[in-house]
Amino acid sequence: MRMQGKRVIVTGGASGIGLASVERCLEEGASVVIADLEESKGAHRAAELDGKHAGRCLFKACDVTDTAQVDRMFAEAVDELGGVDAVFNNAGIGGIAPSDEVSDEEFLRIIDINLSGVFRVARAALRVMYRQGSGSIVNCASILGVFGQSQTAAYTAAKGGVVNMTRSLAIEAAPKGVRVNAIGPGYIDTPLLEALDDDMIQGLIGLHPLGRLGRPEEVANGFLFLASDEASFVTGTTLMVDGGFTAGKS
Repeated sequence: MRMQGKRVIVTGGASGIGLASVERCLEEGASVVIADLEESKGAHRAAELDGKHAGRCLFKACDVTDTAQVDRMFAEAVDELGGVDAVFNNAGIGGIAPSDEVSDEEFLRIIDINLSGVFRVARAALRVMYRQGSGSIVNCASILGVFGQSQTAAYTAAKGGVVNMTRSLAIEAAPKGVRVNAIGPGYIDTPLLEALDDDMIQGLIGLHPLGRLGRPEEVANGFLFLASDEASFVTGTTLMVDGGFTAGKS
């Protein structure tokens, strides 16, 4: 099993891509922390999965906009697991609105969760991994981290920041034995799309040459590769899991 004995943290792990990643890591032999908001279903999910996987899944409440909560979550994970080998920096929110109607508060909220939150988690992970001399961080970017889209100014700014921050962190962390990569999902069939009507969903499907939305487990498989020793010579890159969305764009 590719993650046998590995200790993994997945932020935003209570649903969607995060939950699929938790499940895949458990299947591959890892011990996994679901880190998500207190009011999420994380505690329930962890209890279910812990029973199926020999006590290898636990929940830690964590709001990535709060540095103290992020640092405490890592300290508790290290105390209980003995270290952290891989982190999926996955917590995030969407945001669609005409730019002339977006308030300062909403713009900054999206940036704080999707970009600053990724940094807070990566910083805490680096502190742990530097002490170990090893580790892998995977940041969740997006197709909209490399291409623009109307009415998503805050989201694209945040995800573009994640892509370039990943490069910088990778260069900085490499001499200390830590790899940092990103993953760029296309439109994935998760709860984030539940508010869209059928016409909008069909429009999104049409953007992908493979002719469908992605599945959460397909992104999870990309994370699993980047987090595992199979990707031991991969750092500073963004792996697109997008059904061909970006292939024809330049």
